[in-house]
Amino acid sequence: MKINMSYGSGGIQTSNLIHDIFLKNFDNKVLNKLEDSAVLQVKEKIAYTTDSFVVTPLFFNGGDIGKLAVCGTVNDLTMMGAIPRYLTAGFIIEEGTELDTIDRIAHSMALAAKEAKVKIVAGDTKVIEGNSGVYINTSGIGEIAQNGVSISNCHKGDVILLSGNLGEHHAAIMSNRMGIQNSINSDCAPLISILDNLIKQQIKVRFMRDVTRGGLATVLNEIVSGSSCGVKIDETSIPVSNEVKGFCDILGLDPLYMANEGKMIAVVPQNQAEKALAAIRNSKYGKNAAIIGRITEGNNVTMITALKGNRTIDILYGEGLPRIC
Repeated sequence: MKINMSYGSGGIQTSNLIHDIFLKNFDNKVLNKLEDSAVLQVKEKIAYTTDSFVVTPLFFNGGDIGKLAVCGTVNDLTMMGAIPRYLTAGFIIEEGTELDTIDRIAHSMALAAKEAKVKIVAGDTKVIEGNSGVYINTSGIGEIAQNGVSISNCHKGDVILLSGNLGEHHAAIMSNRMGIQNSINSDCAPLISILDNLIKQQIKVRFMRDVTRGGLATVLNEIVSGSSCGVKIDETSIPVSNEVKGFCDILGLDPLYMANEGKMIAVVPQNQAEKALAAIRNSKYGKNAAIIGRITEGNNVTMITALKGNRTIDILYGEGLPRIC
C-alpha cells in the first residue's frame, strides 16, 4: 500500500500511520501519550542538537536513512561529552512511498535507538506531493557527562586519535548509486560506547568531532580555525581498509575528503594518548583506532606523506558527493 495525500490530512489515515508504524516501532511511555509535547526528566546540564537527513538511496549496504538519522544525532550529542537521552523524529514523506518502506525505516530507527539507549519521545509527519522520497529531521537531548569538551581547548602537543577506517560510508553510498558490487558497508553506528570508555578511563578529552561530510581533512581544518593552532598528521598512520583504498584508486577519490557516519576524532593530552587509544580500541566501533597526529604551532594542516614529503591539507572545496546523509 502506498502513501497518498490523505495520510497527511490529520484524519483516520494519519492516525493509522502513527499507530500502526511509529507507535509500534518507537513504543515508550512518553511517546505513547501522544501529547503536543513530551515532558522529560533531565537532571544535569544538557546538550541539544538537530539535524536533517536526505540520503539517496534510502537503503544502502550497512544501513538506511532511519539508522543514519538516529546515529547522526546520537553522535552529535556524544561529541560534546553528552550521554544521549531523548530524540524527536519528524518525517516528510512524498506521496507514492510504500507503507512498508516507512515501516522498515522506523524499525531500523528503533533498533539503532535501542543500541544507543535513547528514547524517541516525540515526532511529526507531513505528506507532500512528490515521487516516493522520504526526509527525516531528528533533534536530540543529552546529559553532559564529560565537561569542557571544546575545540578551543586544543593545545600544542596534544595528540589526535581517529577511531577507525576512513571512507566506508561514502564508498558504500557511491557503490549503491553506481551499481558496483563489492563488500563495502557503511560505517553508520552510534559512538556512545567510545565516550563511555574514555570516561571510565578518566581521559581528559580536549575535543571530539564525528567525521562526516567533508571528511577528516575538513574536521582537522576546523580545529585550526577554532583553536588558533596547527595540525600535523602522518599519512602512514591513517587507517583505510584495502577495499576502500582500491575503490579510491579506481575512481580517483581521496579518503581524507570522504564522508563517514561512524568515525570520530578525539584530541587528548600527550600523557594520556596511549591510554585513550586503548579505551577506544576496546569499544564496539573502535578496534581500528590509531594515533594519527598532533596539535602544533601554526595555522594550517600538514601531512607527512608516505614518501616523507610534506603536503598541505586544505578544507573541502566545492561539492562532495551530494545527498549522502
